[in-house]
Amino acid sequence: MIEPFEIFGVPQERGVLIVVDHAANHVPDDIDLGISPEFLNDHIAYDIGVANIARYMAETPGYLSILGTVSRLVVDLNRFPDETGVIPARSDGVEITGNAIGDGERSTRLNRFFHPYHDRVAELIRDLDPALTLFLHSFTPKLRSGLMEMRPWDIGVLYNEQEAASRLAIQHLEQEGLVVGDQQPYSGKDLHATMKRQAEDIGKAYTEIEIRQDLISHETGQRRFSEILLRICDKVRTGLA
Repeated sequence: MIEPFEIFGVPQERGVLIVVDHAANHVPDDIDLGISPEFLNDHIAYDIGVANIARYMAETPGYLSILGTVSRLVVDLNRFPDETGVIPARSDGVEITGNAIGDGERSTRLNRFFHPYHDRVAELIRDLDPALTLFLHSFTPKLRSGLMEMRPWDIGVLYNEQEAASRLAIQHLEQEGLVVGDQQPYSGKDLHATMKRQAEDIGKAYTEIEIRQDLISHETGQRRFSEILLRICDKVRTGLA
């Protein structure tokens, strides 16, 4: 049976912890989502490109990454457990008919994947006391639903109430020559479950980064952004010290 998370790197106190909720598009054999298999390679199933970025970053001493191992269509780890969307019924115009499940099956799925993942993230933060936690995501250049035009940002920085690390990240990302979205393509004040419960609520420094998926759908882009984010995280840590 698949574990609900994977960890890469060597644990080190006061380092950088990289948390990747939507790293995988895996659907366990005993779960039928009721969708065409083609959607498992789509942005609705996972955050394209970020898993390898997190793995590459974890090759650097002082960096540790933890990755969710099932599709966000099985369980969305970046939600609160009592939210309806934690097991989504619909995503970017696609009906997830297999997620019309009862309370018992819902609880089973959360206990199998959601709670063990978040418990392990919390343990790592408690035991390692990271100087910075990076919540890493990616976004599609354009939604299928057509509610928005093309998203022009190379990278977005999200935050909720604590802004210090994110403000530094925006500054340094712009110095890299990137088109940076401040609270884009959506606001961290609206979608902030993991960063709130795992960092903000316990007073830990964090930032959330979203990278446009067409820039990191291949190894060259993934390597490039892993190097960029290593530089950014080091500068943010220094700026917060």
